[in-house]
Parts: sequence; structure tokens; C-alpha cells
Amino acid sequence: MDILNLTAVSLGEKIKAKEVSVKEATKACLGQIEKQDKTLNSFITVEPEKALEQAEKVQQKIDAGELTGPLAGVPVAVKDNMLVKGGLTTCASHILDHFHPAFSSTAVEKLQAAGAVILGKTNMDEFAMGSTTETSYFGPTRNPWNTEHVPGGSSGGSCAAVASGEAIYALGSDTGGSIRQPSSFCGVTGIKPTYGTVSRYGLVAYGSSLDQIGPIAKDVRDCATVLETIAGYDPKDSTSVKRDDYGFTKALTGSAKGLRIGIPEEYFGEGLDPEVKKSILDAAEALKAQGAEVSYFHLPLVEYAIPAYYIIACAEASSNLERFDGVKYGYRTKEYEGLHNMYKKTRSEGFGAEVKRRIILGSFVLSSGYYDAYYLKALRVKALIKKAFDEAFEKYDVILAPASPTTAPKLGESLSDPIQMYLGDIYTISVNLCGLPGITVPCGMDSKGLPIGVQFIGNVFREDHILQAGYAYEQTRTMEICPLCR
Repeated sequence: MDILNLTAVSLGEKIKAKEVSVKEATKACLGQIEKQDKTLNSFITVEPEKALEQAEKVQQKIDAGELTGPLAGVPVAVKDNMLVKGGLTTCASHILDHFHPAFSSTAVEKLQAAGAVILGKTNMDEFAMGSTTETSYFGPTRNPWNTEHVPGGSSGGSCAAVASGEAIYALGSDTGGSIRQPSSFCGVTGIKPTYGTVSRYGLVAYGSSLDQIGPIAKDVRDCATVLETIAGYDPKDSTSVKRDDYGFTKALTGSAKGLRIGIPEEYFGEGLDPEVKKSILDAAEALKAQGAEVSYFHLPLVEYAIPAYYIIACAEASSNLERFDGVKYGYRTKEYEGLHNMYKKTRSEGFGAEVKRRIILGSFVLSSGYYDAYYLKALRVKALIKKAFDEAFEKYDVILAPASPTTAPKLGESLSDPIQMYLGDIYTISVNLCGLPGITVPCGMDSKGLPIGVQFIGNVFREDHILQAGYAYEQTRTMEICPLCR
């Protein structure tokens, strides 16, 4: 039995049936990390001794009948912008050198309460700013399917870890597609839930009105199971929402019959790679054959989503990153003259180029002379985009779309042209602007052997629709296994 190819739910069942011990599962992942991570660079920190110690404690609780959930004993990786008490948290930035938080994020606490074994913290774009995991202070992560290519971002480390078998599942965060786009590039499944469904307490903020934690796993059932575990109202998060029902796995019926699926014409025009387009439309046909009603529709204002998103996200980032000043925690420059010089030198040396670019842009659009012309206008456009989606969801249960215009680019290609990198987010950012749920499911491979993902978008609090569509589609095809796991 190859533990690394098991889904989280399947491994949990085998641990419960005593076919596999928690220690065996943990050792299998740690062995794969030791074997592959020098090349992939999926992790920033791995703590084998701590993970094996956790494994023993979790096994004792399982044997005593204290832990009975589906994820008990299953090893997980956590994106390095979520706090884990006592462990290093860097957000892949020099400015958070040697930062060890005094508490854990709510999502991590919920996983630990369910018996998860934390393997380590995964690599990411610095402060989640990027689409390739190349802006990390700790070097880029490589795509497990072809190490000359990027894994996507900013949750590229988490997606690469799951694809390569270094972790059974992982947590990521999604501000403008940071779970869904790298899931597509790495051939795994990732869900961004409705804004407010998962607590953001203990998640280092990038864009507070856009950020949301979500699971990355091998299939839709795993994602639904993990989401059930980490979702819930949290009084420590002012944006957390009380929902009536968190039973996401109930949506996994295996049938798409009766689902109304809309395909936006604007998403299938110029700029979409022909191989990606074919795979996405083949997925639509597969759902149609299952009894789903599939039709095209017009989704206006799509062209304004990228400028609106980057104005809002950068404005919020400039405010959120103000706290990293060399005084409270993290890195401080060694030589300085006076307080203001210390601020300037610390931030200049501590932040990378992409983070500085977004702070400057955010500070500019919030400045007194430009606030109305840029930031307020972007908020109005955001409201109009939300209205367009609301109208679409009066007719459709699910919107089917690509997750990215292309498959994973080669390392270095995107960073040389930041504007082109920003344009790559065209199919994902509207979901964050509108607070909608979205899921990416693998749907094929291109001629270079790189994965393609299809994205299902639902109305607010209707994860059941996208999970139903994703799971039904998943039943129509065989999952490709990454070469590193064979």
C-alpha cells in the first residue's frame, strides 16, 4: 500500500481500522519531504521530531476513542502565513525573521483538535503577493510535474506539497485566486469558501476584505471534509459569519442532474490557451451528459475586475503591512540613525520588490489627492461586479470557468513582466471581490504534460452547488498521479 497516494479520508479510514499507524503515515510524508524538497522547495520549515511527537499523542487518543473524526492522524502542511504557536512564521519574508507567535490561528487549532499532525509550514509568495511562489525570500518552489515550471501562487508550496505526496492535504489562503490557480497548475483540488466561512484569526493579513483560508487536497471529498473541520463562527474574527449548516460533505451526491451551469462568454475569448479551453469545455460536456443544464451567458464588467482588485488589494496591503516596522517583532536593521531612519532601512531591507511595489501602489491610491479617483471608484466597480454575479445566479447554480488562461509558465517568465502576471488572475479575482465560493478540480493535461484545472463558482453560502458539480465531474475521469508519487 502506497500511503502517499491515499486521499486524506482514505488514510483516515485505514488509521481508524489500524491498517496504518499515525507514525507510519507521518514518517511516509517526512521521508518524501527529505527525498524531494531539496528540489521542490515546498516547505520553509519542517519539524520532524515535533511531528513524530504529535503522531504518538494522536495515536494514543485514537486508541482511547477520544479522536474519531475522519482526519484523525492524517498529516497536513500549513501555509506559512498562518500562525502555529511556538513555530516559525515568516510569510516567506525577511522582515519576519525569527518570529515565533504566542498563539495559533483558529483554523490550525481546529485541525489540531481533530487530530491532524502538522508536518511544517509551506513556501509562498512573500506576504501572499504573487502568482508563482517566486517572490519568496526563501527561493522559488518548483512544480512537481515539471521542475522547470512554477507551481502557481501564492499557495504554491501547499499545492506542490500535496501533488508530490509530501503532505496528504494542506491549508492555503486565497486573496485573488491563491488556492485555485496553483491547484490548477499542480493538478490538485482546492476550494476558496464564501468569505467569512473560515475564521481569519491568526492569518497574517494581505487584503482583509478578500483573504480567506481554504483546503488543498487530492480530491473534492477531501476538500469538503477539511472544510467541515475548519469552518465555523469565531467571535475573535469580526468578519466571521454564523451559518446554519456546515455539512459540506452532504453535497457529494455523485450526480449533476438538474444543476444549472452557466459559461461566461467573456471567459472564453482572446488570451485563453486553446488546450486549456478544450479541457474546460470537455468538462462542461461531461456534466451535460450527467444531466446538468449547460448554457452560455454574458457576464459584463469582467475587464474591470483586475484594476479594481489590484487597487483594493494594494490599498488594504499598504495599511496591513504598516505594522512591520522593526519595533514590535521580526527583523530590524543593524545600523541606523534615529527612529525614522530605522523604519526606512528596516522596511527597505526586510520587504522584497513585489511587496514594495504593492505597498507603494496602495499608499498612492489612498493618498488625499487620489483617494476618490482610484480607491472609491474601485469600490463602486466592485459593487457593480457583485451585482452582475447576483444577476447570473438568478439563472444559474454554478458558473464554469478556467482557473488560469494557461498552464504553469516556466520559472522566471512571469516575474519579468508583472503586468502579465497580474492579468493571469482574470478568472479568479472576481470570486474574492464578491466574497463567492470557488473550487478548482483537475480536468486534463496539456501537450507538455502540465495539469489543467476547471473552476466552479457558486453563489454566497452555496458551496453545496460547487462541491456537487466538482464531485460529479470528478467521477467521470481518472485522476492523474504526479510522477514524483509513482
